[in-house]
Amino acid sequence: MKIQRALISVSDKTGIVEFATQLAAYGVEILSTGGTAKALQAAGIPTVEVSNFTGSPEILEGRVKTLHPKIHGGLLYLRGNHEHEEQAKAHGIRPIDLVVVNLYPFEATIAKEDVTLPEAIEQIDIGGPSMIRSASKNYQSVCVVTDPSDYTAVLEDMKEESGGTTRTLRERLAIKAFATTSAYDSAISSFLNREQETCSRFRLELPLEMRLRYGENPHQQAELYGDFESYFEKLHGKELSYNNILDINAAGNLMAEFSKPTVAILKHTNPCGVGSDPDLREAWEKAFATDKQAPFGGIIICNRPVTLALAKAICEIFSEVIIAPDFDSEARSLLQKKKNLRLMRTLKSLPQSGRDIRSVIGGLLVQDSDSSDMPELEHNVVTARPPTKAEIEAMEFGWKVVKHVKSNAIVYAGTDRTLGIGAGQMSRVDSSRIAVWKAQEAGLSLKGSVVCSDAFFPFPDGLIAAAEAGATAAIQPGGSVRDHEVIQAANDKGVAMVFTGRRHFRH
Repeated sequence: MKIQRALISVSDKTGIVEFATQLAAYGVEILSTGGTAKALQAAGIPTVEVSNFTGSPEILEGRVKTLHPKIHGGLLYLRGNHEHEEQAKAHGIRPIDLVVVNLYPFEATIAKEDVTLPEAIEQIDIGGPSMIRSASKNYQSVCVVTDPSDYTAVLEDMKEESGGTTRTLRERLAIKAFATTSAYDSAISSFLNREQETCSRFRLELPLEMRLRYGENPHQQAELYGDFESYFEKLHGKELSYNNILDINAAGNLMAEFSKPTVAILKHTNPCGVGSDPDLREAWEKAFATDKQAPFGGIIICNRPVTLALAKAICEIFSEVIIAPDFDSEARSLLQKKKNLRLMRTLKSLPQSGRDIRSVIGGLLVQDSDSSDMPELEHNVVTARPPTKAEIEAMEFGWKVVKHVKSNAIVYAGTDRTLGIGAGQMSRVDSSRIAVWKAQEAGLSLKGSVVCSDAFFPFPDGLIAAAEAGATAAIQPGGSVRDHEVIQAANDKGVAMVFTGRRHFRH
């Protein structure tokens, strides 16, 4: 199907002048609108304004310009259908063989802080999706392009097909176009539903980002959808696995809690150790000292550029992934000697709010992400003895970590480091025992530490065990029917305790 006439109207003008120049070289008549027409004309490309083509002016501040029978008739009429061709001729409708459209940046608009509802509504494209759908429906004769990355494919087809395109390409691009308009409508409905809370349906449309070698296990297929790579860039190492991506996600969410120079080590999405220090090597030592066995094959994340001293320390153990805002040149050269070690650079701050989605039998569970500000601990003391300044600092540090540990979660912490972590046990007491055992195995004293619990202590025994292990303060949500007994046990042991009023289950 030779392309004789193309309609070009794009919000993202990446590569459009170069593409249109090549179309013009094939003798394609180019129709355009608004800013796109101005850009093409400024580049010296012969361009016909749509209003001149239709004989109707743009009206309502440009809201109505391509919604016209000469546009949609030129896209939709069936070539080779005698009745359609006679009607097209009678109404002065000329064929449009190529549509190049990308849509108003609705998703970019609603991603801005403090965007208003009128601002978002103004970025709802009407003419663009209408043309895309008309062209896609008639892909037997019309080629539709919604992504600048596909310009090359169209030009390659035209070179091979004497100015035309193949049905195979038109069909592929039509499918992509329908997926584009579907995702666009989904973004609009989801945003408006958050504003109005009237819709009883949940929709999710994400582009395929990469196909993975396998899932959690080799017999499982897996893919990654979305824009993960806009947050993390792989600098070195073999391709990421499904489990790597889960761990990187967990590591990124944990590190987002910390502003001071911090290093964290994770394994199977659980923190093994976290340490903060202006000297990154010291931060590493604090994190690694928490557990020197579990980090083998783990994930390391740092919120400052990796130095050579830190890289040398990390190289002493086997790691799967290292994540940081950057790597000093000497550090990167050293780490890249490990062929399979993946080096990941964080490209931008991770969102601190959003929606968590998990599949269940027959559907999806959707919830707000567990993001919350640190409560004012001094105002939430429930024991006779208030915590000291150092205990408050340790509570704040440990509370940031415990919310990222699988439930039941117990973390013993100091002001700048974890000392013992117990994760994922059916009993909170067992998690506490594991945390204490881990500290003993690492040769770390829990004397003067703070014990942090992601949910309330249901009985005094957990608090008593923590005090006997050396903890002098505790932070927990509270809310047990036996809170008074737990508070009494804390008072008996001289333990300062704070209730946050907010739990952090992580199933």
